[in-house]
Amino acid sequence: MNSLLDFLAHGILHFSWWQILLFVAVVTHITIIGVTVYLHRCQAHRALDLHPIASHFFRFWLWMTTGMLTGQWAAIHRKHHAKCETEEDPHSPQTRGLWKVLLEGAELYRAEAKNEETLRRFSHGTPNDWMERNVYTRFPILGVSIMMVIDVALFGVVGFTVWAVQMAWIPFWAAGVVNGLGHFWGYRNFNSSDASTNLLPIGIIIGGEELHNNHHTFATSAKLSNKWYEFDIGWMYIRMMQAVGLAKVKKVAPTPRLTKGKLVADHETLQAVLSNRYEVMASYAKAVKQAYRQELSHLKEVGEREKYKVMRGARKWFDKEESSLNEPQKRQLPQIFANSQKLRTYIELRTELSAIWERSSASREQLLTQLQDWCHRAEQSGIKALQEFASRLRRYA
Repeated sequence: MNSLLDFLAHGILHFSWWQILLFVAVVTHITIIGVTVYLHRCQAHRALDLHPIASHFFRFWLWMTTGMLTGQWAAIHRKHHAKCETEEDPHSPQTRGLWKVLLEGAELYRAEAKNEETLRRFSHGTPNDWMERNVYTRFPILGVSIMMVIDVALFGVVGFTVWAVQMAWIPFWAAGVVNGLGHFWGYRNFNSSDASTNLLPIGIIIGGEELHNNHHTFATSAKLSNKWYEFDIGWMYIRMMQAVGLAKVKKVAPTPRLTKGKLVADHETLQAVLSNRYEVMASYAKAVKQAYRQELSHLKEVGEREKYKVMRGARKWFDKEESSLNEPQKRQLPQIFANSQKLRTYIELRTELSAIWERSSASREQLLTQLQDWCHRAEQSGIKALQEFASRLRRYA
């Protein structure tokens, strides 16, 4: 009797509270890495290939700790990218509301997993072997049930709490925080067409998924960090697996390379600008933001209070693409342009620059001519920042 009570109280391991917390931290971290490396970067986006040993381990582990199926997860995530921020997006806070996605993200996932059209259209290329058909798909609840038995055997009645934390980990962090806050709050390195944001520059808790704007900009990149101050722990694990032959990286985001002394944009420049267009537009947005601050400071210094009052409220959004502005903001643009020809030039040139990669029917010669003309116009604008930007653009290689 005493031994039974002791087993129920402490389980096999007799761990102290801090040892149990450490166990929870380790196993939930493995689950996060399984989601970001295997389900997300490998299966959904094909950014890397995993050795069968690593793939089968992650499939088994996620079956035990989440009950999620590879084909379902990949299909729902691919649909999210294809229909991002629309009514068809399975979990956009822009259409469904932040609290709906944050608190009910798991329910949204389960609802979409029942959509046969989603699975048929977006699950191609995911595992369909004997284990997937006869074990994981056939018995999706069996794995998490076995995990509960293991937790209780290891820790006694506290094991139920350990198991509950494991079961809630992905629904909260992935389905809720990444899908919710990752499209609502944070900083943006790139003006992607959706509302994705980077939650933190240090991607550890959610395996690097904190860098969500980077991911939506370069969806097929195995590395989610982009700036020097960003850290993606998922990428660290990928590099470690690559070193021992368990992973093979297929694609990462392009890194701009500049040559010295290049005075004329050529075909190599065009290719580099097209490949790095998001970085180009992000750099241009910084130039626009700096120019706007300078214009505000100038108006304040010379005592143009009315003009300053008109322009002050737009400083937070003026650097954004016009397509992402709301109607009141768009109606304010003519007032701003009337106050500053310099800012009008910035926006006109930004529109012309972004149009270069939107003209899919143009030949490479036509695109190169447009790029050269753009650089010439920027140099002739008389605006030092634009002249420097054009000079830098020509150096892309």
